[in-house]
Amino acid sequence: MKLNLQTTAFIFPGQGSQAVGMGKDLAAQYPIAKQTFDEADSILGFSLSNLMMEGAKEELDDTLNTQPALFVHSLAAFRAFSDSFLNPTTAPAMMAGHSLGELSALAASGALSFADGLRLVRKRAELMKRAGELAPGGMAAILGLDIPTLDKVCAEASTADETVQVANDNCPGQVVISGAKAAVERAMSGAKAAGAKRASPLAVSIAAHSTLMESIQDEWNNAVNSANFSALKIPVIGNVHAQPLADENAARADVIAQMQSRVRWTDSVSYMVSQGINTFVEVGTGAVLGGLVKRIADGMTILPLGNPQDFAVLE
Repeated sequence: MKLNLQTTAFIFPGQGSQAVGMGKDLAAQYPIAKQTFDEADSILGFSLSNLMMEGAKEELDDTLNTQPALFVHSLAAFRAFSDSFLNPTTAPAMMAGHSLGELSALAASGALSFADGLRLVRKRAELMKRAGELAPGGMAAILGLDIPTLDKVCAEASTADETVQVANDNCPGQVVISGAKAAVERAMSGAKAAGAKRASPLAVSIAAHSTLMESIQDEWNNAVNSANFSALKIPVIGNVHAQPLADENAARADVIAQMQSRVRWTDSVSYMVSQGINTFVEVGTGAVLGGLVKRIADGMTILPLGNPQDFAVLE
């Protein structure tokens, strides 16, 4: 299948897509992918690639390792695709990433170098892990409620000291809330009372995309402001506003704000479709985002791009 890049968006996954063995076959078949994994190991000072490909699941599932692993696999796959299929005048029409994946998209777009992007991702993982220790919270998946109803449920479940908010608007009827554990539990009860089909706690202690990230926000701001951002060569749709990031300053601001803001994935995909996108390529590990896209927009072509067999489909 030959891609029409003018109607194709590349999308980059966030946490939850990781799996032991990720990137192994890609590195074995594509020298540029192997070079990317080796470069990551050198930058980080330990063998992340071995942890990804051969390691223990519980180690890979530690956010400290999960976030860099997903970033590296996505960039290795994107580099292999670029090497095989692109030339200096061709590129996907748009890009977007879910949460952590926004940093992968920015690196693929040229806004961040691979090294700067990886260091920033590792710092993000360290800070989010610390925030979870300083201010433990919770997250829950809510199925079957619309956003306005859930916003109201969260507002009613929040107090001055314990807040909960929508963290990920993943697709219609599938939303993740995040915040203080007690507030999340109240919101789960409120969601069920409001007609939710299901309200299930997630096995995390980090309240991502919520005000519980406030404890590390200043340090994150400093890290992002210290990183070298460049002009985007490919438009990236930001998580916070679900609109194209106009320049490197907008990219920096979105990455900073994202820490405590909801991921507007439904709106991001809807925007891309409104601009003529009809094909979504999920770059890196898993097929989570492709599944969400199918529930947001009808008639889309969804393609994975993380393993050699995925590349074979495009030849």
